[in-house]
Amino acid sequence: MNADLVRKTKRTTTVRKHERGAYDRDTVYSIIDSTPLCHVSYIIDNWPHVTPTIQWREDNRIFWHGSSASRFLRQITDKPACLAVTQFDGIVLARSASHHSANYRSVMLFGTAEALSGKDKDRALESFMESMFPSRWGQLRPMTETESKSTAVLSMAIDEGSAKIRTGHSVDEEDDYALSIWAGVIPIIQKVGVPEPDPKNLPGVPIPEHVSEFKLGHP
Repeated sequence: MNADLVRKTKRTTTVRKHERGAYDRDTVYSIIDSTPLCHVSYIIDNWPHVTPTIQWREDNRIFWHGSSASRFLRQITDKPACLAVTQFDGIVLARSASHHSANYRSVMLFGTAEALSGKDKDRALESFMESMFPSRWGQLRPMTETESKSTAVLSMAIDEGSAKIRTGHSVDEEDDYALSIWAGVIPIIQKVGVPEPDPKNLPGVPIPEHVSEFKLGHP
């Protein structure tokens, strides 16, 4: 298998609009790294469940975390999982209702959820914090044993999956281009706002550079 590609299988092969599918790791990683939000799905007691959570990537593994008390996370260790990361980039207006669409970048991954423990879990949490806020981990009060135990961290190899991307304007019926109807794209942009200090901050505490210069995505 080509190491530069994620594994293409029957469930990851893009069938409809196959030209929008991508399997190269550069594309897959760029979408994963563009936003920390993901949705993870599991089957628990024969029912599907979907949980929104924060994800981060280290090389060819993806990680997510949650509460150790979560009944979802307690039951999915070493079980199949599906993880999706999506960027919603715009609403596409066409000249007929059926050709309206959306611009987006998405990744779907399949694999086995593996739980981390002990030093591996603590290292992963530090890596997560440092990937988003360089140098912050060392400035924080150390995690207590209780805090560490209350946090679950899971990971999955980035192996089987695919990306799917839509860009551009509507694709209308040829005759519809002669109609006097506005068509176009309304861009949707995820934006980092101005940091809002906690009112309980001590007087004179400066805003650190990793806050004032924060950007989404890996450096």
